[in-house]
Amino acid sequence: MFDEKILWKKRFGENSKEMGRYLRYILNGHLVIVMFFLLGTGAYYYQQWLETLSSQFPVELIMAGTLAVFLTYSPIYTFLIEPDQIFFLPLETKLSSYFQRSAIVSILFQSYILLFILAALMPMYVQVKGGSFKVFFIFLLFLIGMKALNIAVRMKILYYIEAYVHTSDMLVRFSINALFLYLLFVQASFAYLLILVGVFVLLYIYFSKRTETRGIKWESLIRQEEKRMTSFYRLANLFTDVPHLKERIKRRKWLDWLLYLISYRQDQTFAHLYTRTFLRAGDYFGLFIRLTIIGGAGLYFISFGIGQLFITLLFLYLTGFQLIPLKHHHQNKLWITLYPVSETVKGRTFNKLLFMILLIQSSLFTLVILSKGDWLIALMTFVASILFIVLFVFYYVTKKFHFES
Repeated sequence: MFDEKILWKKRFGENSKEMGRYLRYILNGHLVIVMFFLLGTGAYYYQQWLETLSSQFPVELIMAGTLAVFLTYSPIYTFLIEPDQIFFLPLETKLSSYFQRSAIVSILFQSYILLFILAALMPMYVQVKGGSFKVFFIFLLFLIGMKALNIAVRMKILYYIEAYVHTSDMLVRFSINALFLYLLFVQASFAYLLILVGVFVLLYIYFSKRTETRGIKWESLIRQEEKRMTSFYRLANLFTDVPHLKERIKRRKWLDWLLYLISYRQDQTFAHLYTRTFLRAGDYFGLFIRLTIIGGAGLYFISFGIGQLFITLLFLYLTGFQLIPLKHHHQNKLWITLYPVSETVKGRTFNKLLFMILLIQSSLFTLVILSKGDWLIALMTFVASILFIVLFVFYYVTKKFHFES
C-alpha cells in the first residue's frame, strides 16, 4: 500500500545523504581556512566602513531591497525524479502531505539563510539608527512569517506553466515584500504591516481557488528539481568528480581568436583540448571571471599594502585550486586514449595552461593596484604572484595530484 510519509522520508534521506557526501569534499581543510580568512578580512573592512556612515544613510531601503530578493526567491524542494511523472500520475490526489512536508523543509532551510543575511545587515542598521540588537529577533520572526507566506503562494503558482504568470508573481511578491520590510525597518504602524499580510493571504486564497481544477505540472517540478541539483553538482565538481553532472557546452565565439594562437602540431593536441574545454565546457571560464572580478573589487577597496598582497595570493589560490578538475574533465571519454600523446606531454600541457591563466589573473590584479597609484605595492604583488604561481603549478599541483610535468 502506498504511504506518502514513507516516500517523503526516503526521498529526503537520499537527498541529504547525497549532498552530505559531496559537502565533505567541498568543505575540505583548504577551503575552510580560506573562508575563515575571507570572513575575517570582510568583517574588518565592513566594521571600518560602518564607522563612516551617517544618520542620513538609507539603511532601510538597502535592507528592504536585499532581504526582499531572498524572500521572493522561494524554491520548493520536492525531491522529485524523472520517473515520477509516470508512476506518480495515478497517485496525484494522495500526495498533498508529501508537498506539505516539502514546503515546511523549504521554509526551514531558507529561513536559515535569512538568519545569516539579517545578521550581516544588522550592524549597519544599529550603526545608522542608533538602536540595539534586541530588535534582531523581532525582525527575524517577521521574516520567517513572510517566508512562509511566500512559499505558500509559490506552491500555488507551480500549478501554472505560463511564463508570464511566474514573472508577474515574482514582481508582485517582490513589491509587497520590499514595502513590508521597509515599513518594518522604519517602525511604521503595525496596522500597515497587517494590511500587507492580508494582501498575501488574499493572493493565496485567489490562487487556491484558481488551481482547484488544475493538475500537478510534473515536468516543470522535475525540471526545477534537476536544475537545483545540477547547480549543487556543478559546485561539487570543482572539488571532485561528479558522475551525475550533465555537461554543459557553450561556445563563446568572441574568444575563438585565442584558439588560433595554438599551432596545429601533435604535441599541441591537448593544448587545443584543454583550452577549448576551459573556454566552452562546464563553468571553468565563468569561475575565472567571477573570482577575478571579486578579487579585483577587493583589491580596489583595500587600502593597506600587505592586505592587497594577501588578497591577490588568496584569489590566485582559489582560482588555481578550483581549475584542477579541468585536467580530468575528459577522463571518461575513451577516444582520448587514441591520441598518440604521452602522459608527460599531457601533464606539461595542462600545467602550462594553468600557469598562463593564473598569470593573466595576477596581471589584472596588478593593474588594479597600479590604478590606485601604489607602484611599489604593485611591483611587490606581481613578483610574489609569479613566485606563488610557479610553486603552486609546478610543485603543489604536480606533486599532490600526481600530474606529470
